[in-house]
Amino acid sequence: MELKKKSYIETYGCQMNFSDSEIVASILEKQNYEPTTDIKAADLILLNTCSIRDNAEQRVRNRLNELHALKRKHPGLVIGLLGCMAERLKDKLLEEERHIDLIVGPDGYRQLPQLLEQVESGQKAINVLLSADETYADINPVRTGGSGITAFISIMRGCENFCAYCVVPYTRGKERSRNPQTIIKEASELFEQGFREVTLLGQNVNSYRWEENEMQVDFPALLEKVAEVNPLIRVRFATSHPKDISDKLLEVIATHENICKSIHLPIQSGSTRVLGMMKRGYTRDWYMDRIEAIKRIIPGCAITTDIIAGFCTETDDDHNETISAMREVEYDYAYMFKYSERPNTIAAKKYPDDVPEEVKSRRLDEIIALQQELSLKSNKLDIGKEFEVLAEGVSKRSDQQLFGRTSQNKVVVFARGNYNPGDYVKVKVVSCTAATLRGETTND
Repeated sequence: MELKKKSYIETYGCQMNFSDSEIVASILEKQNYEPTTDIKAADLILLNTCSIRDNAEQRVRNRLNELHALKRKHPGLVIGLLGCMAERLKDKLLEEERHIDLIVGPDGYRQLPQLLEQVESGQKAINVLLSADETYADINPVRTGGSGITAFISIMRGCENFCAYCVVPYTRGKERSRNPQTIIKEASELFEQGFREVTLLGQNVNSYRWEENEMQVDFPALLEKVAEVNPLIRVRFATSHPKDISDKLLEVIATHENICKSIHLPIQSGSTRVLGMMKRGYTRDWYMDRIEAIKRIIPGCAITTDIIAGFCTETDDDHNETISAMREVEYDYAYMFKYSERPNTIAAKKYPDDVPEEVKSRRLDEIIALQQELSLKSNKLDIGKEFEVLAEGVSKRSDQQLFGRTSQNKVVVFARGNYNPGDYVKVKVVSCTAATLRGETTND
């Protein structure tokens, strides 16, 4: 019997990349590879990369330097780069990182067996061709990490929004949706395997659309079909684009108890002028109308966001509009970043990156401080309330405590008692920090 080789996959960036890593693990499994968590035991090391910000790419570059030393000790080790950074920097990486054997873009993972054969024959291997139809719908991902309770399901690939600052349309290609029957089948199988929560993933899930013969399925219809797999499976999704989040979608969420009451709606800037430069496709007023609709149709829904500080030409007035928008919405949580110019984007070609770094940093610090205040305020409002929490795992601080999340995607820590990961537990919140709720179980 042939001994299995060991593969180690390190994932950077967004949830979509984690989903892709599970697809890659499935393809490798059929090639006699088994996953390992011990990088020193690996025969194959793959870094699944992200290009959305410069610091993400720098982290990968630093990691490659570390792996170079490992390869000197183990000359047979194969090192590969996957994902968006592989797509964007293919030629440069092969020239500068000579210890890389393999470069594969997001649409080339099916070719990994042939590419690995090429490497074994002593050649460098590369496939960064983008596809107009690849969705990996027929591949059953290997769930390589996590709790065994929550899982990602990729429902579409690519993006055609072409926001001025974003490299994703160039690295992930044309938008295409996956057959809904394969999505529902995957959700059903995950439930049978013991998973109790799925997150439907797409660069903009609201753009999901499948048409075949006379069948038409949009995202609200797909979300409803997944929720109907079983009332005991929770359903989340990421990410919604503000320009086309519909009342129809909000009504589906409100109707189904097992669709989580949490929406991630990136604002990026509170200034209509800056939003126009960003090519976001909506104004501040449009965005606030969507926020009002969420709060009206889904009372108690958590709202989270993305914010960019210091985009090209941003003035103090623009920044103050972002601050006021944050106060108006009162976000539960936010992902906050300084603007990082990405090569070949619309912004890089058309706009000067003219906001000084110290100004970007100061504005980001203000945004972070305000969000800490808003997150703490939001969590304090939950004290005394009871929530149904899906237990996901054992707390890092004590094996006598479990952690889980509410429907609103807030982390709650509570005494383990007789409960196990995967259980639904009634928990009353008794205290909080800006990041975490603490609770007492009330099932007993």
